[in-house]
Amino acid sequence: MKKVFLLSLVLHSALLTSRLAAQNPVIRDQFTADPTARVFDGRLYLYPSHDIPVPEGARPNWFSMADYHVFSSEDLTTWQDHGVIVTQNAVPWGKPDAYSMWAPDCVRKNGRYYFYFPNAPKEGRGFAIGVAIADSPTGPFTCEPEPIRGVSGIDPCVLVDDDGSAYIYWSGMGIRGGKLKDNMLELDGELQEVQMPRREGAPEMPPMKVGGQQMEGLPDGFKEGPFAFKRGDWYYLTFPWVRGDTSKGDNPTETLAYAMSKSPLGPWTFKGIIMAEHENRCWTNHHSLVEYKGQWYLFYHHNAFSPGDDKRRSVCIDKVAFNADGTIQEVTPTRRGVGICPATMRLEVDRYGAAGKGVTTALNDTVNTFLGHHATLPHKGSWLTFADVDFSGLSDAYVMLRVKADENTELAIREKNAKGKVIARFKVTVKSEVTRPGAPAPFRRDQSGQWLTLTLPLDYAPKGIADIAVTCEDKAVSVDWIQFRNRPLYFTPVAKGAAPSQPDESGYIRRWRLMEPIKQDIRSNVIFTDSWLRKTFADELAKLPQRKAKWYTLESAGYNMKLFRFAEKYGSQLYGNLFWCETYIDCAEDIANVRLAAGSNGASMWWLNGEEVLLLEGDRRMVADDGVSSRLTLKKGRNTLRCAVINGPGLSDVCAHFIDEKGQPITNFQIQ
Repeated sequence: MKKVFLLSLVLHSALLTSRLAAQNPVIRDQFTADPTARVFDGRLYLYPSHDIPVPEGARPNWFSMADYHVFSSEDLTTWQDHGVIVTQNAVPWGKPDAYSMWAPDCVRKNGRYYFYFPNAPKEGRGFAIGVAIADSPTGPFTCEPEPIRGVSGIDPCVLVDDDGSAYIYWSGMGIRGGKLKDNMLELDGELQEVQMPRREGAPEMPPMKVGGQQMEGLPDGFKEGPFAFKRGDWYYLTFPWVRGDTSKGDNPTETLAYAMSKSPLGPWTFKGIIMAEHENRCWTNHHSLVEYKGQWYLFYHHNAFSPGDDKRRSVCIDKVAFNADGTIQEVTPTRRGVGICPATMRLEVDRYGAAGKGVTTALNDTVNTFLGHHATLPHKGSWLTFADVDFSGLSDAYVMLRVKADENTELAIREKNAKGKVIARFKVTVKSEVTRPGAPAPFRRDQSGQWLTLTLPLDYAPKGIADIAVTCEDKAVSVDWIQFRNRPLYFTPVAKGAAPSQPDESGYIRRWRLMEPIKQDIRSNVIFTDSWLRKTFADELAKLPQRKAKWYTLESAGYNMKLFRFAEKYGSQLYGNLFWCETYIDCAEDIANVRLAAGSNGASMWWLNGEEVLLLEGDRRMVADDGVSSRLTLKKGRNTLRCAVINGPGLSDVCAHFIDEKGQPITNFQIQ
């Protein structure tokens, strides 16, 4: 097993909005429910309701919604929150403190965007449906002064048919629907007087003028939240439905069900279930179905971030498939959700696609639930898989992961499945095996003393899009997240036969040949005296021709070559190394009276064409022009500049350029 090096120390921090991601639930910094998904100009927009904690004075333990946000995505993996588009205190006809802004919808027609939403009116009873209009799917939206006359209820949905005709559906005295006029603000047709049902013991209510018609052919039982769409020649009316017997007092919860028709207003033929009741008995579900880039998706909600409160929900997404006859295959909710995750995204592997026996998940924090979940692999051989990770963006990478484990616990990340090729492996060691001053421990615990953030090199990097597995190799381990990261581009390899390099505008030499680091037993840099350095460098210089070591030709991204990063990538240890560096300088003519100006982190010695020209002794930081040689001549033709840098517990790097008598950089040469 490779030795684990800690490249950086990261503490688990509060979840940020930028972490909105593909794993279910998809919105991770606020509660969202009743999701309507729409596609406009090749981008998917999500219009959910917004659950909030119940404010003081409002109905306790009930739904509480004061505004609407809109989110969008191009890949269903990363989501942008475009902010609030409508609030209850900005609805001219609405009660400003009703907290009743339930399931909405948004459609485009006549080049404008129409946002339909329910709210409690200032006057009267029940709910009304309002409209806000914008020239963009993200707003700004302007509310109409009055709600739609004749629509009394909640959960509006609008279907714009192929011929441009628009139909609205809503929940009120069952599920109703009707055609809209071309202005999208009025029902097309006469209103009818309907007697509202009366609760036992309540006074009789006067009749209401209601438009549209009852949707016929739907099953008995409580229904709400209609969502209608068209696919091919079929119209679909989908809805949350309680199929259990409420008379038995077992408080059955909602399924997602559907019916089909050849007409937008039915009659409908009931077909069955799209999604069964949530296993944890979350009371509601609400949804939409949309085709995006050739794939159909079901958007729905669940109380994953509030398991003890099913009035605070979160949006999830899963794929949908249709049978040849147009019927919908039942969807099983997943933790993983949809979308391809870049490997450089934080992969919350507790949102796994599959897992071995005994694997469990739990919230990281039961108060701040948006800190997400973790998965526990209870014993050796436990595993979970996380699908569709895109490794194409990796170049020079390492992996970070946040885990909770006892001493000597081993964990592996593998490609494809629990038997797959090892990507990275680690063993938790509570006591650091690295004893030199300044050397890092192999992990850092967070403030709780339980969670560890580990950084380790890759044994292997998959290509393209691949599934990964996390496997427990010993005792129980809990995993929060995994993230692959690219190191900054400190240097790039130079191909054999590449064109010559030029010094940069300040004359710094960026192309160097570096020999793989030579280990040194150095506990303190105070030993870097002139005499010690001369003897050490002389001994190493004498051994140089016999060393069977690998050399690397690299182009530095900056004026200085970061030797510490070179050791991290190509060496066997980070600290306590001697580095041999050389470069070849080709001059078209003699360049006299120049000086070598150099710097190094650690001590260094410099030779030009085999002659010592500069010694930088002591425990140094890397400072440009930290030492300057006496006058030199760069001869016509090939010149060899060589240096040796030695360091103990600190970081290592080096820089060099030639300057003239006035201190100006020399640049009229090439570097091979």
